[in-house]
Amino acid sequence: MFHPRLKKLHNEWLIEATIDEMQEKMNGGEVTSKELVLMYMYRIAQFDCKGAQINSILEINPDALQIAAGLDAEREEQGPRGPLHGIPVLLKDNIDTKDKMHTSAGSFALAHSYAIEDSFVAQRLREAGAVILGKTNMTEWANFMAEGMPSGYSSRGGQVLNPYGPGIFDVGGSSSGSGAAIAANFAAVSVGTETSGSILSPASQNSLVGIKPTVGLISRKGIIPIAHSQDTAGPMARTVKDAALLLNVLVGKDENDPATLTNTKLCHTDFTTFLDIDGLKGARIGIAREGFFNFLTEEQLSVINAAIDELKSLGAEVIEHVEILSSKEKWSYDVLTYEFKTGLNAYLKSLSTDIKVRSLAELIEFNKTHEEKMLKYGQVVLEEAEGTSGTLTEEAYLTALAHDQFYSTEQGIDYVLNEYQIDALVTPNNFGAGIPAKAGYPSITVPAGYTEKGEPVGITFTSTAYKEPTLLKFAYSFEQGTKVRKPPVLE
Repeated sequence: MFHPRLKKLHNEWLIEATIDEMQEKMNGGEVTSKELVLMYMYRIAQFDCKGAQINSILEINPDALQIAAGLDAEREEQGPRGPLHGIPVLLKDNIDTKDKMHTSAGSFALAHSYAIEDSFVAQRLREAGAVILGKTNMTEWANFMAEGMPSGYSSRGGQVLNPYGPGIFDVGGSSSGSGAAIAANFAAVSVGTETSGSILSPASQNSLVGIKPTVGLISRKGIIPIAHSQDTAGPMARTVKDAALLLNVLVGKDENDPATLTNTKLCHTDFTTFLDIDGLKGARIGIAREGFFNFLTEEQLSVINAAIDELKSLGAEVIEHVEILSSKEKWSYDVLTYEFKTGLNAYLKSLSTDIKVRSLAELIEFNKTHEEKMLKYGQVVLEEAEGTSGTLTEEAYLTALAHDQFYSTEQGIDYVLNEYQIDALVTPNNFGAGIPAKAGYPSITVPAGYTEKGEPVGITFTSTAYKEPTLLKFAYSFEQGTKVRKPPVLE
């Protein structure tokens, strides 16, 4: 039997509780971090493991209760370290943690792999006093394995479901478990990763706030890679403020990640200072319809058009039909194909010698040896990557990289912002993720509404490098002006 007082707190308060509300109760002695962990564990047991069977959690941190109890004692003796002190956080299963949890990128091939050291992300969370509650399921190898693999599927964890329509609505990928878990209230916030759409997609599909930061804002050290030119971690949360509080902790320069050395202004920023309810007043927002809105159903389009009307009512000057000329370019994922082999081989070589899969070639052979378990959807993407030299010297790679960099920045996002004199672009869901992903530029998605059947729809704001403060201002103003998010009904 679950503790009656905690069950009552769970039923009457925990659902949709914000970080501020959790801190208020912990500071007031009404609840402890240990009790928060227990309540989230109870909820995971009720709805992730049975009931709706969302299947978003791969592992629970066996030390979570003890870590939380220690942080409770520290709070009593010294006060909290900051806003994340004692707050339960979930991490995507491609983010290293030096503890009793595995890091596998959803692959059964790494099901027994323990990281030798913490990722930069995990290190920052521990320093802030957060409780790493567990690891979330994900699309295997961050959806860089096979063609036709559904979002949220992994050989290690099976299929993640969307809590708004389990088995009906796409859960979004590849940070599928990170999105579904926070939507279902299995933790306060989570950390996902994105190469192209992997935070924005599950955030929009699960009615969450997802921040895909500028590449370089957060160190990639200790994150299983796809492409060094595009990879980044980022916050996933139920509110813009919670996402900003998590971002505060994750940001920082790291000598192990040269991309972070480009962050000259935002290292010690409190992103919550940009959360302005009137932030859209006077803003010039461009709507990129051509090439991005044609993916929407009629219902989804209706939701997005209503959201655009809200932008206007909140004081934004909306410039319709902004054209991203480079969206008509012939884009490819060649850069990812070439960079994947280099990055993954380096990561696998760094693992404990107990792990026998130590290269992309050995991973492919492992999958063939365990075909029934590993190759439900094949591995054609892995095989294409293995066909490269792994030296990044091919003409095809160098040409593709130069193309992507130029047409996503100078002739892409930056060109549009300058040409139309706008502060940000707006696209629906994650459909505009590709070009800013190639540029390494930031995007933030916010809940925009729901279809008649209850499928979430998101609106995404995008700008140029290190414009997170501007995007947060717009996202918060939209969120507070609409307040459309509602939790899923789980049974």
